[in-house]
Amino acid sequence: MKLGLLSILVPVYNEEEFVGEILERALAAPLPGGLSREIIVVDDGSTDDSASIVEEAIRRHPDAVRLIRQPRNRGKGAAIRRAIAEARGEFCIVQDADLEYDPNDYVTVLEPLVSGSADAVFGSRFSNQGRRRVLYYWHSVANSILTTFANIAADLNLTDVETCYKAFRTRLLQSIPLRSDRFGFEPEITIKLSKRQARIYEVPISYEGRTYADGKKIGLRDAFEAVFVILRFWMSTDLYTEPGAEILDAFSVTPRFNRWMAGAIRPYSGRRILEIGAGMGNLTRQLARKRERYVASDIDSEHLERLRKRLRHHVNLETAVCDLSSAKDFERFAGEMDTVICLNVLEHLEDDLGALRNIHSSLASGGRAIILVPEGQSVYGKLDEVLGHFRRYSRTQLRQRLEEAGFEVETILDFNRVSRPGWYFSGKLLRRSTISRFQLRAFDRLVWLWRRIDRFIPWKPTSIIAIARKG
Repeated sequence: MKLGLLSILVPVYNEEEFVGEILERALAAPLPGGLSREIIVVDDGSTDDSASIVEEAIRRHPDAVRLIRQPRNRGKGAAIRRAIAEARGEFCIVQDADLEYDPNDYVTVLEPLVSGSADAVFGSRFSNQGRRRVLYYWHSVANSILTTFANIAADLNLTDVETCYKAFRTRLLQSIPLRSDRFGFEPEITIKLSKRQARIYEVPISYEGRTYADGKKIGLRDAFEAVFVILRFWMSTDLYTEPGAEILDAFSVTPRFNRWMAGAIRPYSGRRILEIGAGMGNLTRQLARKRERYVASDIDSEHLERLRKRLRHHVNLETAVCDLSSAKDFERFAGEMDTVICLNVLEHLEDDLGALRNIHSSLASGGRAIILVPEGQSVYGKLDEVLGHFRRYSRTQLRQRLEEAGFEVETILDFNRVSRPGWYFSGKLLRRSTISRFQLRAFDRLVWLWRRIDRFIPWKPTSIIAIARKG
């Protein structure tokens, strides 16, 4: 990902009359914040001279324009999906290959992204401030109905879901799986951005709509398809390209379980806390209150973006990209923290001893490490594989590792016996790779019961928590 670069994504299908001109306009358009640009044209199986016109533009601008050919026509969504995969810029914007949208609006659309206020920006054709050509009444009625329907599904208040001008942080967009091949891309990305809790802005743009005689392609079939897409993704949890992130997101629907886990470690937590692998903040929101300093760290910048949005009211909260396996990332915390919380992270690292030594280096003398790991290699299964677990720990193994890293182990707690049979059954026997949100919600509703009976259950726990002190 290249900082300061804008990727302009141009899907093309039989636009020989306009594509050359729109590329020149996109190349000449002013950009905010000193951005440079690349244009990625995806020819979606055109049968006219569109591709050869793009190739001519490449000869004039070899460093700025790229052409990717789809072997057959699959639709706008498929072309955009291919362009997203090829994008190298920090930001990206969709540009139709006709002349309905004016690249001079790039400055307006991109400003909330460049300033850091937004994760995605929609250019609205129906804002009072924008200039637009007045065309079909029933087309505007259909757009209004689809926008309303999409807003209901996404819980947003957009004025124009079907607009072409949508701009994004590229890393966020590339982390979202997109399934729609045609114009269903518009409501799909809207709903998924909302479910990912992205910061969405809307700005006015100008619009020079063309008639069907001029080559306009969207029609009644696409309106019906959009309704189907809205219904499909309203109910869907297909939000991440990485299965591990999907599971992590699923635990955001278990607030009672997260409070249970936070309650188990809170008595051992100090005032200056470094949390390793904070993810989307499921535990951070429980633990960050009333701390002098709380640093939530992760290796995934997208997780941290979501965390910052969810917890922006915590003035004591800092975020940091921090790799537990990198000693260099811990130099900034050397001897400063009185607590390091590391929940469900150590098992992801092959060199767990090196990771524990990094934690040790960040603690002040007498500071505590709170380490939660999955227990028992005998229940290691498909869910562990999907989550990237190298191992599950025994109490003896975890204690030995901590002592080798220089810690004095105060105690090792058992946590959550009740879910161990379910983990074994789903991951080991059935080899499932996902966790049902319905099951998680049902489990979460009964946490009040699980907390009371957990210590009486006769089998081993799902997790163990080590409390270790730096001498």
